[in-house]
Amino acid sequence: MIETRNPATGASLPSLQASTLAQVQREVATAAAAASSWWALGFEARADVARQFAARVRDDRAVADELARSISTEMGKPIRHARAEIANLHTRTEAFIERAREACQDEVGREGAIQVTTQWRPLGTVAVIAPWNFPISTPNNLVMSALLTGNSVVLKPSEFTPRSGALYHQLLAATLPAGVFGLVQGGGSVGRALVEADVDMVAFTGSIATGQAIMREAASAMKRLVLELGGKDPMIVLPGADLEAAARFAVHNSLNNSGQICVATERVFVHQDVQDAFVEQVRRLVSGYRIGDPLADDTDVGPMASEAQREIVLAQLADARERGADFVIEGAAQSPGYWLSPSVVRSVSDDMRIAREETFGPVVAISSYANVDEAVARANATRYGLGASVWGPPDASTDAVAERLEAGMIGINRGLSAAAGAPWVGWKMSGFGYTRSTAGMRNFMQPRTHARTVPSGQ
Repeated sequence: MIETRNPATGASLPSLQASTLAQVQREVATAAAAASSWWALGFEARADVARQFAARVRDDRAVADELARSISTEMGKPIRHARAEIANLHTRTEAFIERAREACQDEVGREGAIQVTTQWRPLGTVAVIAPWNFPISTPNNLVMSALLTGNSVVLKPSEFTPRSGALYHQLLAATLPAGVFGLVQGGGSVGRALVEADVDMVAFTGSIATGQAIMREAASAMKRLVLELGGKDPMIVLPGADLEAAARFAVHNSLNNSGQICVATERVFVHQDVQDAFVEQVRRLVSGYRIGDPLADDTDVGPMASEAQREIVLAQLADARERGADFVIEGAAQSPGYWLSPSVVRSVSDDMRIAREETFGPVVAISSYANVDEAVARANATRYGLGASVWGPPDASTDAVAERLEAGMIGINRGLSAAAGAPWVGWKMSGFGYTRSTAGMRNFMQPRTHARTVPSGQ
């Protein structure tokens, strides 16, 4: 059984039955059998299915509300943020369709008398293993990428948000031919069984350790992979930056979803000449955040998703305190539930756990620097490389700093762009493969070339 708790109250939620090994294998076999007919329907038919699903989410208020409330109840996300996650399903659909349409088109090239046609074909069956922090929008990005490019899919939601995953599966599967979209439920053992099953690709969002385990297993059959494995995103604030705008972003991107976002800002590097003014702006903004019931419309910060995740954050804060960090605002844990109010910490040094390990919690962690070379070196001194941002004058000097950062996605005087036309991609140990964009869609496909000799004169 899958046992979960409401993070706002600590109360047990109704248990769900985990999938057995036989059920995992059966779901994969069913999806594999449906894959070829799904591709044979043609792209426009697949696109129509995606539009039907998006329209249902947009037009049926009861369905959208049920999905949003499920997210808030299972992982503590404030309800207005959960509603925005659900709205994302509709707003991104046409962009995904356009990128997938481009990805599926054959390409013709010629060299002398040789004409080569490159065909793009689906891999077959894709296992999607989803995280708990965005339990519907993240799997939807992966599932839609796989389905629109002609693959069948088997989804495993996180064991912390199984009901949200089941609701999403039920809603999308209702628009699809039978067997094209399967569902399994459970923890690590079920995820391992799904990776070991006869799938052609694994798309996973989660920790580095789990991503490495998936890579090891996938190597035996050379299964294709797309892995997003977290981040430790830096933010560099240069002299001449708009401190008010930079502080707003630092607070929002550190505390949104209680900091439980792969591209959350986890390390803020502020030039020593403007540090005091910046910290005061941050302190004022954080003091105004509303902490409360995730089902209330005016809540800014809800509980953390699990007790285990809260303990990770508390341990990092304790280490920072012992090593001399200055707590501008010190967050407090409260029970019942997994509450942890936001912290603002300055004088963070690079030897602290909170500077080295992924925090995934409601903390604004601030360090000062003396010169740009120091800031860039410290920002890059991590195994992660998902996102980063630079805040400075709107000129070439700020762009030059961004150019030096080792991250797959960089915002310049703004947050990262999640536009469907641009890849969602990590650097170093934050990613293997990528999604969105035309090239991202082709991570779910296999190129195949046909070469022929063209008669003279043609």
